[in-house]
Amino acid sequence: MSRRRTLTGTLLSTTAALALVAGASPALAHSPQPSTERDIARAQVQAGVPVPVFASPNVELVAAFPETLGISGVFGISSPHFYMSTLDSISAFNVRNPSLPVLTDTIVIANFENESMTYGERVINGKLRKFILVGIDLVKASPTEEPQHVNVGGGEMIIIDVTDPNDIKQVGRVSDVPNSTHTVACVRETACRYAYTAGSRGKYSIIDLTNLSAPKVLKTLRSPASRENELFVRGAGHKWNFDNAGYGLHTGSGGTAIFDVVDPVNPKVVQATNFQGTAPMWNDFIHHNTMRPNASRFRAFSPPSVANGNVALITEEDYFNDGEEVLCEEAGTIQSWYIPNLNGAAYRSNNPNLDPGQGRHPATRHVQPGDRAGPAGRCLLLRTLVRLPLQRHPRPGLLPGWHPVHRRA
Repeated sequence: MSRRRTLTGTLLSTTAALALVAGASPALAHSPQPSTERDIARAQVQAGVPVPVFASPNVELVAAFPETLGISGVFGISSPHFYMSTLDSISAFNVRNPSLPVLTDTIVIANFENESMTYGERVINGKLRKFILVGIDLVKASPTEEPQHVNVGGGEMIIIDVTDPNDIKQVGRVSDVPNSTHTVACVRETACRYAYTAGSRGKYSIIDLTNLSAPKVLKTLRSPASRENELFVRGAGHKWNFDNAGYGLHTGSGGTAIFDVVDPVNPKVVQATNFQGTAPMWNDFIHHNTMRPNASRFRAFSPPSVANGNVALITEEDYFNDGEEVLCEEAGTIQSWYIPNLNGAAYRSNNPNLDPGQGRHPATRHVQPGDRAGPAGRCLLLRTLVRLPLQRHPRPGLLPGWHPVHRRA
């Protein structure tokens, strides 16, 4: 059953949006006068303010759709569609006109948390099948798709077929994943046969999607990224991001690790963050997600540069912050890390247990002021970045970890 709604909204400039914030919510209007910026932010979060409170000068809110409790979303690849996961549903939108999305279908699935919606597609029996992967973190119930199945405790992933965006439906489920399915990611989005889980307690799983109606756990492997740090003593992975050179970067409480995934059923860890990847101020909860632009240009020990494909851009999430995490600039940092080499044999030889933070490159001690990362948009620039001077490498083959190029002030 399809149900269509057309998004309606008025173009809002940042100024108009802020004016709307001031009078939109009765909860805010009748709250005690906040005394600090933190109190203001917390009140806005609790009141469910639906518009940006802060924005860069070159960003404006175009419109808002009255979805409930949105968690994550993803764009399709071969068609102009967007898929949204909320606490109570999965929805498909036609976004051919990006300023006026049209809701094409919704299915009711109460789910927490599916923090990173994943899109995949693959040709099966001569037909292009499109689907999204939904990670069940804590709880899932679907009165329309599977009324007899309720999950409490996570360790589950479901597959939603979106080949026809006017008739999306659940087609498969795997519920015996032995680690965290907080997020699940296709290794290759346009040929999605295998997916990796976020993982926990030092491990992650590979999900075989050969049969979309009956996905299964293929194997469970170790990753330093899902190990513990000083603050997150239980240990959990968070997200897999795959570059264009056949590598997957895994982030979590154990820092960030990079795997050769040319053979997706036999991934091999080739590099990981050094001790700073699990140290306070660098990782106060988890490395959240990452990307490695221009990965195909990588050359070992070339000067650190995004253009050279040897810099990983990493976001850190900080939950342990005495309530300050409701402020954008206190919720974590944006970091860049230099990848000197991808010598997997050397890394694994020096770290056979795949412990986190085992890089041997010495940390740079002297921090020098550097340039800001960009415009001082409140929620875009999390911290002022400062440049760390780079030290010479003693010789190739002795650097099983990365070291940071930038860190926060």
